[in-house]
Amino acid sequence: MKKLFHIRGKIQNYAWGGTEFIPTLLGEKITEDKCAEYWLGAHENATSIIQINNEFEPLNSFLKTDLNEKLGSKIANKFGRLPFLFKVLDVKDMLSIQVHPTKIEAEKGYKRENEEGIPLNAPYRNYKDDNHKPEIMVALSEFWLLHGFLSEEKLKKVLKGIPEFHSLISVFEKEGYYGLYKFVMMQTQDTTNKVLQPLLDRILPLYKAGKLRKSSPDYWAAKAVDASENSSNFDKGIYSIYFFNIVKVNTGEAVFQDAGIPHAYLEGQNMELMANSDNVLRGGLTPKHVDVPELLKHTKFEPTIPNIMKGELQDDGVERIYKSPAPDFELSQIRLDKHQEYKSTSKTAQILIVIEGEATIQENSSTIKLKKGESAFLVANAKYNVTTNSTAILYKATAP
Repeated sequence: MKKLFHIRGKIQNYAWGGTEFIPTLLGEKITEDKCAEYWLGAHENATSIIQINNEFEPLNSFLKTDLNEKLGSKIANKFGRLPFLFKVLDVKDMLSIQVHPTKIEAEKGYKRENEEGIPLNAPYRNYKDDNHKPEIMVALSEFWLLHGFLSEEKLKKVLKGIPEFHSLISVFEKEGYYGLYKFVMMQTQDTTNKVLQPLLDRILPLYKAGKLRKSSPDYWAAKAVDASENSSNFDKGIYSIYFFNIVKVNTGEAVFQDAGIPHAYLEGQNMELMANSDNVLRGGLTPKHVDVPELLKHTKFEPTIPNIMKGELQDDGVERIYKSPAPDFELSQIRLDKHQEYKSTSKTAQILIVIEGEATIQENSSTIKLKKGESAFLVANAKYNVTTNSTAILYKATAP
């Protein structure tokens, strides 16, 4: 059976995306369309297309014909589907603050909302499927994100350093992270506006004059307001910009987001690999549905020390694996020059995408040449090698 195939993903057009990075990567014409994400996987909302004998068919349909053979019996029995979703992201404007549920809570929430008769596409629905959504990202450029709560010492310093937040000091001292977050998220819109107005009046002119650094929460708070279409009401997510870690990730570095960790992508491009899910509980910086009680139920109210991973370079000197505790996926970078060769045997399905240069993949009698932005799919038990005539950087998605 043939085990190596060309695969084509699908662009997702979201308002926060850029217009150039993804079309340029894929060799497509640049338009004014906001190209936020490029999906590679078998998610029902946007399955990839796989090429079989010069014809194209949906990847999810291809896999279902023989899940055990294509995923390997271990992964097929454990997950019953391709367990991961691979993405390229171009973040021009901030994403919503979000938290992902655990697998158990996702199953319970999905079942409950189904029983309540809430349509899957309802804007007020919280659970789109029954799966958790841990995710790992590797930066393709300088990348900025919010990631978990500040340490107690740093958060107190923030609250004391901003006059508008002085009244929150006693709330944090008495009720901790949960009490502080609940207090601001349950505020009336009128109170939020009154608290934040003088702060934003002070920082917006500095932002517009280019006097704020990206390492400062003032920069992102001002940017959020400057980009907002609703100038009369301030988003409560602005509080989170001051409560969470602001993290800068350099090209080739990675960050893992587990269930319960509040986070938001702020700016830059990355490769993202996640469990095959679309479950998001939002916490602000968005016009979309925010269910505060449900959000409070699933957020980890504890300090987070950001763990920026460099990845583990393998003995072959070309593959760098970014390991995480997630059983659903494993992400790695393959960096080659013309004197090097990458050899591997797929234990389950794999997706490879060329981010720079070009590469040739050979599996038995099958050979595929990939240009920048092109992708390949390998089924389980494929013994293959990757070479290049110049240099190449690929990213590989699989399951451990």
